[in-house]
Amino acid sequence: MNSSRRVIVALSGGVDSAVAALLLQQQGWQVEGLHMTNWEEPDGYCTAGQDHDAAQLVARELGITLHHVRFGEEYQERVFRDFLDQYAAGRTPNPDIACNRHIKFGRLLDHAMRLGASYLATGHYARVRHDPSPALLMARDTSKDQTYFLHAVRAQALSHVLFPLGELTKSEVRRIAADAGLPNHARADSTGICFIGERPFGDFLARYLPEQPGPILDPSGRELGRHRGLAWYTSGQRQGLGIGGLAGSGEAPWYVAGKDSARNALIVVQDSQHPMLVARSVRCERAHWIGPLPDGLSRGMPCRARIRHRGELVASMALPHARQGLEVRFMQPVRAAAPGQSVVLYAGDICLGGGEIDEVETLQPVAGTPAAACGSAADPL
Repeated sequence: MNSSRRVIVALSGGVDSAVAALLLQQQGWQVEGLHMTNWEEPDGYCTAGQDHDAAQLVARELGITLHHVRFGEEYQERVFRDFLDQYAAGRTPNPDIACNRHIKFGRLLDHAMRLGASYLATGHYARVRHDPSPALLMARDTSKDQTYFLHAVRAQALSHVLFPLGELTKSEVRRIAADAGLPNHARADSTGICFIGERPFGDFLARYLPEQPGPILDPSGRELGRHRGLAWYTSGQRQGLGIGGLAGSGEAPWYVAGKDSARNALIVVQDSQHPMLVARSVRCERAHWIGPLPDGLSRGMPCRARIRHRGELVASMALPHARQGLEVRFMQPVRAAAPGQSVVLYAGDICLGGGEIDEVETLQPVAGTPAAACGSAADPL
């Protein structure tokens, strides 16, 4: 057996990883499957059991061995605990990014190597170039590109990773699965928090963090209502505020502009492009680079940046910040940037890396917060 052609595919139970395994098998690779379970709760939302069943059906159809591993303890320690700690601190990290770095391309990759594989393959929409050194590239289908979630994966890990779907569109993947008769060709894509799934987020968060009600204020300090706790709200959010129809405020919707932790106050505005909601720059205390430190960073490096998955790629200037950090200045203002999100940088279609945002400089400071630390959460709902 040629071990250099042995690949283990992370079979999630979804169509993407199934087609990844099929394509590698057709290319002559010695393929095995590896299914990972990190979260198991009998609450009606967790699909771990169905996912494993679906992965088994795919493995049976392809005639490959399916291994199964549980990393629940590691997931709690390296991903979920940090997720809760940051929410409690008024930030909102992206757990998919942490899960990819520590679990999928950390513990799972290590396990695949112990099983004798040369590579771990997944169904991510991205591309990886191995020579002369590992590089992460955007998928050809930019509407499905997942490099935002992968930017923190270590270069050493990428040297042992394959992304067979990087040149395909989602519709092509579905067609390949249907033509091959794969049992999950029409299965819905997974959504929600990495491995936790899609569920009412506010109720889920309330199981782990105490509610801390406080005032909802407009920029002048007028109280408009009450919130259940700052952790439950995100920058740019307009749903669930419960402050519509206020006398003298017009009918325009309200948006979360930031959080004043000193007063436990949620600051809201009535303009989706209000200066309190629009950032000119962000800063990260620590940056992760997939390759060597980019040339020209010390002088200011032109690049493109995005602050959320599928967010617009904005022309930017990247500069060093503090000892190991990063400052990104946007050439055009960016809406609803906030601490806890990640800013990810690109040169052409190469993903350079990025960092978790610690400070946001908005066009107008949010009342009660430092001028360079406005906003406080992730994607608007």
